[in-house]
Order: sequence, then C-alpha cells, then structure tokens
Amino acid sequence: MAVPNNHTPEELPQNFEQAYAELEDIVAQMESGQMPLETSLAAYARGSLLLQYCQNALAEVEQQVLILNERNQLTPFDQDVD
Repeated sequence: MAVPNNHTPEELPQNFEQAYAELEDIVAQMESGQMPLETSLAAYARGSLLLQYCQNALAEVEQQVLILNERNQLTPFDQDVD
C-alpha cells in the first residue's frame, strides 16, 4: 500500500508548514478521484496523522499567545509543566 510523498504513515513532518503542505497535496489527490482504493486508504491514514500534528502545533502556538497576553512577553510553552 503506497503512501503519497513516499512517507510512512507514522513519519512526522519537520514543521507545521511541511505538514500543512503535504496535507493539502493529499486532499487534492483524493478529491481528484484518481487514486486506487488502497492508496486512498493509506492517504487517509497519513492525512489523519498530519491533521493531528497541525492541530497540536496550533494549540501550542495558541498557548504561547495566551502566555504572551498574560505577561506581556512571549515565553515558550512547556506541555510538561502543570
């Protein structure tokens, strides 16, 4: 079962922009209706992983903005701190 862009389904992108661009490519390929069923399933799995990655990246940035607003300075968000 081939995955678009030669990525394994579990391989994470290097950054948000890369993930978003790959996700857009997958959506365009799937919307074209030209993918075989097995390829579509692999693309869907990869797209789900990329979507989760993008959502997590955006949530982290949102948390940094909230911290910035509270302290009037931008500080890195550490997920492990309660």
